[in-house]
Amino acid sequence: MFFNTPLVGGMLIRRYKRFLADIILDNGTEITASVPNTGSMLGLSEPGMRVWLSESSSPTRKYRHRLEIVEAQNTLVGINTNFPNKIGEEAIRIGLLPAIRDDDYDIILHEQRYQKNSRIDLLLRGRNHRDTFIEIKNVHYMRTFGLAEFPDTVTVRGAKHLSALRQVVQEGHRGIALFIIQRNDCDRLAICNDLDPCYGQQFVRAHKSGVEIYAIRCKISTNSIVAEKPVPIVDI
Repeated sequence: MFFNTPLVGGMLIRRYKRFLADIILDNGTEITASVPNTGSMLGLSEPGMRVWLSESSSPTRKYRHRLEIVEAQNTLVGINTNFPNKIGEEAIRIGLLPAIRDDDYDIILHEQRYQKNSRIDLLLRGRNHRDTFIEIKNVHYMRTFGLAEFPDTVTVRGAKHLSALRQVVQEGHRGIALFIIQRNDCDRLAICNDLDPCYGQQFVRAHKSGVEIYAIRCKISTNSIVAEKPVPIVDI
């Protein structure tokens, strides 16, 4: 996934109301940017951090700039939670997940309703294969060098998604949880049981029930965020 226009550099002043951030651009202009991430962004929203933003000239956009990348712990971290679905699909299409062959499926559907009040990120259908339901999660939290962790806060919604995947497996379909790590410096993934014990419990139940678990690390630059390679999940 490549950015349509060159990103603009700046320094974070503050993030607030989840969706907004005040930033000083490299040219000295102070602006308010939108933040496409409803999560806690733990460790990624400290004043003074180096950031990069996309810029739009669309008259319908309330905020011209959108926060895309934060520099933290000496690496670039993608924070836009709208990207992982696209990155995950790209990973499948280029063969980064051997367990999911793109040519095995005739159709890839997006945001399809399933179970009760849920939407699946990707639904793969093929004439000779079971339906494959893929729930994609964005990962950008790291406490121990090289170890990406999810979630970085309590996620009731995330636990609900694992329960729904477990049910589709029980119904005879394939259920997959795919974690997209939007940072360059991690070579494995773990679940944050201490930050969200409920999610950790649902994760173990889902895995034991046959839900497949995969993680993909991205290569991040100010030009693109692309799926790079699969990484192992520890303690499963």
